[in-house]
Amino acid sequence: MNKTTRLLAVPALSIGMLAMAGAPAMADHANGSYTAEFGQLSGTTGTASFTMDINDTEATVNLQVSGLAETFMDGPYPHVQHIHGGAAGECPTADNDENGDGIVSTTDGAGSYGGILTTLSTSGDTSAAAGLDLTLGGQGGNYSVERTFEMNKETLDSLEAGTAVVVIHGLDPATVTATEEAFNAESDLDPALPLGATSPALCGVVTASQMGAMPEGGADTGVAQETNNLGMIALGGGLVLAAAVGGTYVVRRRAADRA
Repeated sequence: MNKTTRLLAVPALSIGMLAMAGAPAMADHANGSYTAEFGQLSGTTGTASFTMDINDTEATVNLQVSGLAETFMDGPYPHVQHIHGGAAGECPTADNDENGDGIVSTTDGAGSYGGILTTLSTSGDTSAAAGLDLTLGGQGGNYSVERTFEMNKETLDSLEAGTAVVVIHGLDPATVTATEEAFNAESDLDPALPLGATSPALCGVVTASQMGAMPEGGADTGVAQETNNLGMIALGGGLVLAAAVGGTYVVRRRAADRA
């Protein structure tokens, strides 16, 4: 089994907080179209566009991602993304970097965007539990998620309340605003993986738009600024990346990649 196979076979990525897998939604209060303008975190150069139409409990999602980290352990870099909610409905900024290491970790940002409500998986399960499977995440630096699925009540409620936020994880060691040592420090979510690999790269607040409206251009680099108390978020069941064979992964900057 090669390194890529081990990486994708073992991590059951548990970024789900509070396991918000409620009963099917039974309301149409969130009907309409939504979009998000993404801000870049911790030195990422990636961009994304997002649209979502809600019809009763049916969601049609179109997420286009480009320019993120391409490889991890000599295989496609798995990027996971979710609709978070239940908190301030904002994206974190560098001011949320609690220890000043140059990386806004998942824990640093949790007070702003809250726990997982929906996993924007490339196929299959879209519940919070689907965040446990990296094979359902985007692979490589450029990918898309285009699908229609049944939306859960928690996400519909968050959309109506204006607190839904899309977060895309996985920083590039070649562009991160941190040292190699900081990138490869123990993840706040799983000590066997690098902090940079589990931290958010792009974040966008979900807002209502006109029906059928599409976002123009790439990601907006501006994000709302707010410092929040992490005590408001229960990280029970938090973001846990299981490491293959108990090993610790190190991602190194490669000069060849920057040539």
